[in-house]
Amino acid sequence: MSRYIDRSKAVNDKEQYDKLFEKRGIKKVIQYRSPLANFVTDEEKAKIDCHQIIWKYGMSFEFLASEYYGDFRQWWVIASFNNKPTESHVQLGDTIKIPKDISEALGVVS
Repeated sequence: MSRYIDRSKAVNDKEQYDKLFEKRGIKKVIQYRSPLANFVTDEEKAKIDCHQIIWKYGMSFEFLASEYYGDFRQWWVIASFNNKPTESHVQLGDTIKIPKDISEALGVVS
């Protein structure tokens, strides 16, 4: 399932990008809008059976998604479930929860 399915789009035709647009032979760019953060509460997390791992050097959400879900593209589910938008929000030694059933996770992160 694509994370862009329900995402709205916006037209970027701001003057500050005129040189870039001209260089590329375009007048505007259509972009996906950033979603509003949907933080998962501790109560919601407690209802879902999870694997717990300790964040180590070299880990990534893509690696974890590939290992636990068989699809690296589901990295955003793990990131959203832990309220960590990117790996830079995770510190070495942090506990990361990985929902065992991705469909349950999608119910709280979508």
